[in-house]
Amino acid sequence: MLAKPSPQQLVWQEFELGMFCHFGMNTFCNQEWGEGTDSPELFNPEQFDALQWVRTAKRAGFKYLVLTAKHHDGFCLWPTRTTDYSVKSSPWKDGNGDVVREVADACREEGLKFGLYLSPWDRHEPCYPDKEAYDDFYAEQLTELLTGYGPLVEVWFDGAGSQGREYDWTRIIGLVDKYQPDAMVFNMGRPTIRWVGNEDGVAPYPCWNTATTARESMFTSDMLTWMEGTPAWVPAECDVPIRKRHWFWHPDDEASLRSLEEVVELYYRSVGHGATLLLNVSPDNRGLLPDVDVTRVIEFGDEIRRRFGQSIGQTNGEGNELLLTLERIQPVNHVIIMEDIAQGERVREYVLEAYSQGDWKELARGSAIGHKKIDRFDTIETDLLRVNFLSSVEKPLIRSLAAYRVE
Repeated sequence: MLAKPSPQQLVWQEFELGMFCHFGMNTFCNQEWGEGTDSPELFNPEQFDALQWVRTAKRAGFKYLVLTAKHHDGFCLWPTRTTDYSVKSSPWKDGNGDVVREVADACREEGLKFGLYLSPWDRHEPCYPDKEAYDDFYAEQLTELLTGYGPLVEVWFDGAGSQGREYDWTRIIGLVDKYQPDAMVFNMGRPTIRWVGNEDGVAPYPCWNTATTARESMFTSDMLTWMEGTPAWVPAECDVPIRKRHWFWHPDDEASLRSLEEVVELYYRSVGHGATLLLNVSPDNRGLLPDVDVTRVIEFGDEIRRRFGQSIGQTNGEGNELLLTLERIQPVNHVIIMEDIAQGERVREYVLEAYSQGDWKELARGSAIGHKKIDRFDTIETDLLRVNFLSSVEKPLIRSLAAYRVE
């Protein structure tokens, strides 16, 4: 039987762009992986402004934001009952602050979906070596987050540091099912979305929406064994930092900021391959997104809208051939094809052609289409485009075939 997405997966795949915010103790210690020994006294983002983060994401066209509520160092950005290693032991707001609350509220105010990252690996918690005790500890932390901050669009389980460790995934996924049944589950336990397998922001092509395995982390070639009941439809999310070397903010690191051209290329190779792009933009030790990062993110959003905000022709249809007639002969150099994935991913091979100077000329050829496939090619003058679906598992159902001229 042809795999099909759930209603929640369909909604999530429409988002296409999410912002990741790595923020925590590492932000104040010039490090990526803390050992859980840094003093909470160091955490003090005196100009913290969650609305600045969220409004930047919204202005750039991002549809959801994922926050690292707890990274591997175990420091919690909410005043958890499970440990004193949290914001309540910091000088920020005299120990009365709650980063998760403020970001959740800002997302709600601005209309962005909100997701949370909760590292299973915890380098601070003394009970971590005791499997049963830590399973209880982690379940309590997760329950606090699932029940205290409104609807969540995604729960992000990072496999880093957990090689060889067995967590109580039946219990963990049961909590998500109970309290946040519409949330996407990232890559572990019984996922509904999978890690693309790299931190480059690139979905290898073809990137099918069906999968039975995924890599556990960057630090092992091991493949995860997912729980029974994992759906056959498990679309990919591509996570990547906007600063090439780091997920957390570091001082004097602006030279590693990706250029506009580099970030746009990530879009082509993630969203343009049918996946979703989760772009990490890290707040600094003031509690603000750095100005240069904000500028780059907004430039990126503006450029994507400039390129693809308005087509020069669009159609839809079904069957083994689809024609797109333009109003006049004009330059074309991009085509976007989208399947009606609610009915499954049907196309297995296609060829895109343009009628020019009395003959059909091949522009692109591919396999997977799925949610979206962006084909770019040398500019051609035409008023007629054709897609032939050379192989499919059932009759192709094309939600959109659209042409663009990108200068």
